[in-house]
Amino acid sequence: MNIPAELKYTKDHEWVSLDGEIATVGITDFAQKELGDIVYVEVETLDQTLEKDEVFGTVEAVKTVSDLFLPLSGEIIEFNDSLESNPEAVNSDPYGAGWMVKVKVSDPSQLADLLSCEDYKKLIGA
Repeated sequence: MNIPAELKYTKDHEWVSLDGEIATVGITDFAQKELGDIVYVEVETLDQTLEKDEVFGTVEAVKTVSDLFLPLSGEIIEFNDSLESNPEAVNSDPYGAGWMVKVKVSDPSQLADLLSCEDYKKLIGA
């Protein structure tokens, strides 16, 4: 299982990569394996400012639909448009081509609440 050490994680299986005040968010390798074949990613919160843990979208797999929770408060400034025609990128490359949104972080101190690679491994029993 791929769990990059440089990323931060949530208990809801999202990952975060921070570059200055911009956070890139997606779902983890573990989450995409649990969901199975992803057929649709919906984000209707572009240009909205949301609080940490609010739902920013959904991911639809063959058997289920799951909410996506924002790991850090901020404004959703970009959606990965390529997922509209290629949602399976979340399965094949969850930390690269399968990223979901970019967020202008409003409270960088919330980063301290996220899980490290090691803590996330303990959470999922890896």
